Amino acid sequence: MRNPYIVLETLSEKSEDSSYKFERLYRNLYNLDFYCLAYLNIHANKGSMTPGSDNETIDRMSLKRIDNIIASMKDHSYQPKPAKRTYITKKNGKPRPLGIPSSDDKLVQEVVRMILESIYEPSFSENSHGFRPEKSCHTALSQIQNSFTGVRWFIEGDIQSCFDSFDHHVLINILRRRIADEYFIALIWKLLKAGYMEQWTYNHTYSGTPQGSGVSPLLANIYLNELDTFMDKYKGNFDTGKSAKRNPEYKRELKKSCDIRSKNAQVWNELDQQSKAAARKEQRKQQRIAQSLPTTVTNDPHFKRVVYCRYADDFLIGVIGNKHDAEVIKADIGQFLQEKLKLTMSDEKTKVTHGKDKARFLGYDITIRKNPQQKRNKNGNVVRTGSGRIALYVPYEKWRDKLLDYGAMKICKGVNNGEKWKPIHRGFLTNKPDIEIINRFNAEVRGLYNYYKLAHNASVISKFAHIMKYSMYKTFARKYEKSVGYIITKFSRNGEFRIPYTTKSGPKYCVFHNTGFGRKEFPFKNEVDILQKCMKEFRPLKLIRRLKTGICELCGKKNIEISMHHVKKLKDLTDRSTWEKLMKKKRRKSLAVCFDCHELIHST
Repeated sequence: MRNPYIVLETLSEKSEDSSYKFERLYRNLYNLDFYCLAYLNIHANKGSMTPGSDNETIDRMSLKRIDNIIASMKDHSYQPKPAKRTYITKKNGKPRPLGIPSSDDKLVQEVVRMILESIYEPSFSENSHGFRPEKSCHTALSQIQNSFTGVRWFIEGDIQSCFDSFDHHVLINILRRRIADEYFIALIWKLLKAGYMEQWTYNHTYSGTPQGSGVSPLLANIYLNELDTFMDKYKGNFDTGKSAKRNPEYKRELKKSCDIRSKNAQVWNELDQQSKAAARKEQRKQQRIAQSLPTTVTNDPHFKRVVYCRYADDFLIGVIGNKHDAEVIKADIGQFLQEKLKLTMSDEKTKVTHGKDKARFLGYDITIRKNPQQKRNKNGNVVRTGSGRIALYVPYEKWRDKLLDYGAMKICKGVNNGEKWKPIHRGFLTNKPDIEIINRFNAEVRGLYNYYKLAHNASVISKFAHIMKYSMYKTFARKYEKSVGYIITKFSRNGEFRIPYTTKSGPKYCVFHNTGFGRKEFPFKNEVDILQKCMKEFRPLKLIRRLKTGICELCGKKNIEISMHHVKKLKDLTDRSTWEKLMKKKRRKSLAVCFDCHELIHST
């Protein structure tokens, strides 16, 4: 069997040739090591222990189970089971459907995902950031900050029910451009047409890639890459001129400023202190007049630009031009989506917004700064560093609504019918250990800050943290039936609120977040907010070794078939059984056991 990492690397290298068509991909689904790698990738996911429509999970994974999947691939009898349909509630209160595939189908989808990613990832646009290696929301926002300078109009793109509306025939035709293996294409058809179970009733899937499946995000990127390609071509046709024409009024006022400065310089040594002060005042006044004017013509018909950024099914477009240009671009994109991709762009949610106003993208408010301040750049030239630059802001309702969602505050009627925010205790935490309570509050504060630390007003998260801190005080006060003042006095040292806990190495303290909420530039040092690339070299990783070694970790039998036992959380285990004690001792959520021991585990 070929090393899966070498296979994926080879596919990735060949994909750089846009005319190359991939053949004999299906044979990789006979490779045991591909399934072991897929198992390694998905076993730690939260959803791996969520049963599908067949009530099976990643638990009881074995080489025999994988061999059965491979056998069904070889005789082409493999048929994915219908996904179990469930719903989550969106912020607007509407339900979002999710499909939970069976555990065997998750393995197959992960193998298919790795193969497709190796083929398509190198050819994806740099303007696409969703569900990609080394890409994230922060890379998308950073691109906007760096490349949207000077735009006059924003187009906030919204596609109606995007993931549910992908046309299967369009998707397959896109795949056939690069893939000349009908067995592999047939497998994709099976995954798309598997259907779903809802209330024990089978339903067909006629369109869309179900959210929740492992291969869905990548298929969505392959589908929407057509939009990225269209925008690249559109940009080539739309962009005109090398630079915008200089504003004649600005040139006049700037010349006046230079003339005043030159006139004063000639007689400077002859002026007394009072005259010098008046001369400086005159210079500054004229300089402010010049700085208040745009340096270029606002709507220069000979200079136009369009810039584009997409994250999954959300996209933002910046236009240097007039409003009519933006409206035409919006209409052209809507027509392309309708005719070529059979998708519908929402006229209600797809807005054309002026650069001075705020466009909403990925939870940030985005606008154009109008800062006339000047400073010298690295070349020594005096430039307006702020004017025309993109500014990112934390929307007020985002952090306020988080406080309400967490149940950390309530809004009362204040003075003059205004709002009064009152921190409240969180009852469901009062029975938790102290360390869990403070860790919960820290995770929620840091989570919001870590997402919004690119914002120019990131410091506003300190207000969110303040309410959360007093909610935490009140939670501890309710738990111990004491006053807030008593709790602050008991747990505060040197201005820090800290909870003691004990580890094997001795006593330690967990401190409530106290490192500030300053704005940070991307990329963030020593922090990770991106999907990592897969490893380039195959190593017999520990989980795979345990699966293949043939040694039961519970009874010690050797040269036997291994069945992997999985649990969701170690903290849910007790010390009543030998296997629970062993898993807690090893600090692993998996245990390699023989079939007899596995049956014994499930019988207790």
